[in-house]
Amino acid sequence: MTTAAPSTALATIQPAFTDPERLALAGFLAGYRGLTREAYALDLRQFTTWCRARSLMLFAVRGADIESFARELETKGRARATVTRRLCTIAGFYKYAVEEELLEHSPAAHVRRPRLDYESHVTALDRNELGALLVAAGLGPPLEHALISLLALNGLRVSEATGADIEQLGLERGHRTLTITRKGGKVVTIPLAPRTARAIDLALGERTDGPVFLAGDGRRLDRHGAGRLVRKVARRAGIAKTVTPHTLRHAFITAAQVSGVASAPSFGGSGERVLPAVQRAALEQAQNHGNPCTPRDLGCHHPLASSRTMMQPVRLQRIPA
Repeated sequence: MTTAAPSTALATIQPAFTDPERLALAGFLAGYRGLTREAYALDLRQFTTWCRARSLMLFAVRGADIESFARELETKGRARATVTRRLCTIAGFYKYAVEEELLEHSPAAHVRRPRLDYESHVTALDRNELGALLVAAGLGPPLEHALISLLALNGLRVSEATGADIEQLGLERGHRTLTITRKGGKVVTIPLAPRTARAIDLALGERTDGPVFLAGDGRRLDRHGAGRLVRKVARRAGIAKTVTPHTLRHAFITAAQVSGVASAPSFGGSGERVLPAVQRAALEQAQNHGNPCTPRDLGCHHPLASSRTMMQPVRLQRIPA
């Protein structure tokens, strides 16, 4: 009986990326920060994993390969917006590589992207549901009340709310304010609705520094934890819809529009105009009831809004789509 002698030869391992590919990846991501960088890193991680599974080097990819990647995402049930974002990230990465002279031409230059539906399909809350949510939050722990108030009455993004620190709270012209960092790194100071200011004070207790919102383990509350809190309060309020922090942001903008306010910044809000589908749904809901509505009805009372805007009913007129 013969036995095979063990081999002493070393197996060669193909590196995941070449030096130019690694440089392009690092340089492209270095141009972004925060949640944008995390999203782009996720997109590229999924694409590079797909390439490695097919033994494709990143700089040897062809347009047909990227098309195949997109079709596979669609087969897995990914939304068109998700597929389009991934393709935009890939196209941006290869464009950066070409600009840095690491690649001769971009394989993603002529890749077709799914046609997007620009109508908003986000869950909309009517004023009764928004009111029930605020009541349920007020009857719960102070942290939940403060978070719901900040999202629904001031229209903050969840990342802006969870990223807020106690040191950024202030007082200006007799009104409580909060300095936040918006998308793109823009720092702005917004006035807080009186209810929001009171809720934040109760949530902070004796704390004088650190994050405004803390998780159960004492660390800063992240957007996933905030989403869980919002869903819990929505269930407690008896709302059967799927409510997310972004739903409350939409509710704020819609309330501002329906109340006759020209734009959400009048309430120190988002700086964006409401999307057509959400606006039409809110207008039709208010018109079907046949009643004028005010910001106070919708839970959007704000200290910097004029008394006429706050107290006088505004008759709604249908806005063309």
